[in-house]
Amino acid sequence: MSKKYLLNSGIRLARLSRLLAKTIDVFIVVILSMLFYPLGVILGVLYMSIADSFQKGQSAGKRFIGFAVLSLEDGKPCSTKQSIIRNLPFTIPVLFLIIPIWGWILAVILLLPFVLLELYFIFNLDSGHRLGDVMADTTVIANDQSKQLRAKKSTSWFEAEDVQPSS
Repeated sequence: MSKKYLLNSGIRLARLSRLLAKTIDVFIVVILSMLFYPLGVILGVLYMSIADSFQKGQSAGKRFIGFAVLSLEDGKPCSTKQSIIRNLPFTIPVLFLIIPIWGWILAVILLLPFVLLELYFIFNLDSGHRLGDVMADTTVIANDQSKQLRAKKSTSWFEAEDVQPSS
């Protein structure tokens, strides 16, 4: 008897984790916008625009989940320019929230197709990239400490290390 699991592959879990990380970042923007409206909207857009260039490619949401954004051009953490480009599908609609009522309606009208495109890309591209990643030439990786430790290790795992026999 075959069991069906909600998360039957690592890539599906990674995609859902990326959505959770973005949800955390959007929550920060919502809180800023509500607490300090209308200046909070500008602060929220500014945060969302450059957040992926913080702390070696980690926004608050990515840091919490354990992801980082890297440039596909040089393998370095996401630059500020790339962060701005990759977050345009979210920042453009959110910016309209400054305008009461009509701006909110326009924001929802713009945000809906962008979110649908983002979801389409994440779940239909084999690489799991979203629209913003394609636009900015970036990728998201797990920020795994063990990978960093292995990269620092100069000898192969299979080579014998100089071990002094205990006497």
